[in-house]
Amino acid sequence: MNHDKILEIVKEHYPEALIADGFNSAIVGYTNEGKLVYRVAKMIDILMTRDEMSEEDAMEYIDYNVLGAYVGEMTPIYIYTE
Repeated sequence: MNHDKILEIVKEHYPEALIADGFNSAIVGYTNEGKLVYRVAKMIDILMTRDEMSEEDAMEYIDYNVLGAYVGEMTPIYIYTE
C-alpha cells in the first residue's frame, strides 16, 4: 500500500490522527489506534531535497523538531529502518 492510500484510510477512519506536514511520502503505515508511522530516513531525504539541507542539518532538524515533539495521544510514530 502506498503512502497516499494509507493517508486516505487514516483520514477517513481516524480523523483525530496527527499528520507531519510535508512528509506524506515518508508514511509507511499506521497503527491499530490510527497513529501514522513515518520512516525517518525518508524524512531526512525529503528535507535534503526539498529544503536543500545538508544531511547533518536535516538530521538535526528531525531530531529537534520532530522526534522530540509530543503533541498528544495521536502523535505519529517515527521508525528507523535499514
